[in-house]
Amino acid sequence: MISTIAHTIRGLAADMVEKANSGHPGMPLGTAELAAVLYSEILRHDPAAPNWPDRDRFILSAGHGSALLYSLLHLTGYELPMEELKRFRQLGSKTAGHPEYGAAPGIETTTGPLGQGFANAVGMALAERMLAARFNRPGYEIVNHYTYVIAGDGCLMEGVTAEASSLAGHLGLGKLIVFYDDNCITIEGSTELAFSENVAERYAGYGWHVQKIDGHDPEQIRQAVAEAKAMTTKPSLIIAKTEIAKHSPLAGSHKSHGAPLGKENIATLKEAIGLPVDKEFYVPEEVAAHFAAKQKEWAEKRANWEQLFAGWAKNNPDLHKEWQRIFRRELPADLESCLPEFAEGSAAATRDSGGKILNALAARVPELTGGSADLAPSTKTYIEGAGAVKAGDYNGRNLHFGVREHAMGAVLNGLSLHGGFRVFGSTFLVFADYMRPPIRLAAMMKQPVVFVFTHDSFYVGEDGPTHQPVEHLESLRLIPGLQTIRPADARETAGAWLQALRKTDGPTAMILTRQKLPLLSDSSIDGVARGGYAIREVTDGNPDLVILASGSEVSLALAAADLLAADGKKVRVVSVPCRELFLGQDPDYLSGLLGDTGTPRVAIEAGSGCGWYRLIGEDGLVISMERFGESGPAEDLAAHFGFTPDAVAAKIKNHFQW
Repeated sequence: MISTIAHTIRGLAADMVEKANSGHPGMPLGTAELAAVLYSEILRHDPAAPNWPDRDRFILSAGHGSALLYSLLHLTGYELPMEELKRFRQLGSKTAGHPEYGAAPGIETTTGPLGQGFANAVGMALAERMLAARFNRPGYEIVNHYTYVIAGDGCLMEGVTAEASSLAGHLGLGKLIVFYDDNCITIEGSTELAFSENVAERYAGYGWHVQKIDGHDPEQIRQAVAEAKAMTTKPSLIIAKTEIAKHSPLAGSHKSHGAPLGKENIATLKEAIGLPVDKEFYVPEEVAAHFAAKQKEWAEKRANWEQLFAGWAKNNPDLHKEWQRIFRRELPADLESCLPEFAEGSAAATRDSGGKILNALAARVPELTGGSADLAPSTKTYIEGAGAVKAGDYNGRNLHFGVREHAMGAVLNGLSLHGGFRVFGSTFLVFADYMRPPIRLAAMMKQPVVFVFTHDSFYVGEDGPTHQPVEHLESLRLIPGLQTIRPADARETAGAWLQALRKTDGPTAMILTRQKLPLLSDSSIDGVARGGYAIREVTDGNPDLVILASGSEVSLALAAADLLAADGKKVRVVSVPCRELFLGQDPDYLSGLLGDTGTPRVAIEAGSGCGWYRLIGEDGLVISMERFGESGPAEDLAAHFGFTPDAVAAKIKNHFQW
């Protein structure tokens, strides 16, 4: 039966790509046996309940082979009708060119950028172990599932995979099983062009359990999975030797990687594997009957788990209540009451106040977990007293990602996608460049991951321009669905954390300072939720000037406003911690803060200022940082770059000819 299922997958995949005149047929044809064994015999899942918490996860890291996944989801009974397979890669279909999370049930993550799915799977496998440590009780192993991956040569070449694989080996994630589709082909030709390492030795060095098999032999596939499951303390890499476009005239050729096979070649393929040449999207009756029977079997296994879960819930009512809340992504009530108070007249770096706020919230939100890329002493993102996650002990809440920013972002996405956690990860803002793919994908998948970035400007000082972000803040604001919050003081930092946790439909980038900032007398926790608010208002009439600023430049704007006020100018200062939220407010709110079109406006930010022009009007002024920094004490740099109250006030006077 496995052979028949595999050939059915081949026929469907080839027809999908041919009908769309676009796609990647070679990989689905080459991994059909792997997929058939996995979905028919090994994967613990139920198409009738695709979100069953204790299901096995399957990640197609080689997302270009999406026709493989769509064929499997259709055959096994997920809500993906044949009509959707026929609409492969068409506008509005559920069968996009690469798998998209949320487009159809059974798609666990968005894959396409190679290596991201692999690293997501590490996060999912880690989530399984951490949830098991928290919720399993003797006789009630309600969390006990595996994470499976099919990855290709391209995935294995990407740096994010190396980072994630190293971390997975270090953490001993024994329930992570990866099939490496070793077909030795990439777009340009043979992998010999650029990839000659010994993958088996590399992964053994990472601490993985490694096997080599014939990827077209069902019995070898079964045996390899059994051995992988027996190895409970190491993740497993099953190197499956396959032939791209197996059974087609283009078998073994890179020409089958990313282009339709062509009608003649498909006819030859179908004749070779015993499918009717004159029928497209053909599913043999015995395959349909096989999976109809399997659906009953899978439903029964899920029902058994639900019975186990009910017994666990009865015996552990408090745990069950917590489980329900966490998986619904509901926050405990009245979080504001647990926030630390900050003394009037005090000053603190927002990274420091952020650390205190994080710890206060973590005491009330037990699912809040995360870590840093080896920078917790600097980013202040360690949850005190919560312990560290390590191999064999997954009870902790602090994750040590090592110097692996790219993997950190992708692993956090996997943890979030799995469910059961609210996650954060931290590093310096300048290293956001290393994390852009997972940040972008978190936004695309609407995952509420919190990315904490500290050391946010040239005020980093002596470390110099390599560590002083200039364009990074603005570039993050360009990502659709990402809310980027740069608080001005400790109170706004508290508002930033509350806003990040309350947002469940997308990620947050929190931008914090290294240098101390004064606690501003009129700063507002609630104002952060609106993205911007008047932190200083004029006492009578309309303002002569509106100054907009974020982060450390808010206190600078206030000081400059004092100087202008001494000259008789009425100045409103608007703190804009989150420009995305601010621009989303109703027009009356915005006009009430910005004034009429004739009101002079200024924006101040110690970074690229291009995004502020939409708020200041044609005649407005942007005081920004449009060059790389220098190495030196922060105070000297502020004077050098013109970010002092006197310099700002002078620039404003000169611009408006006051």
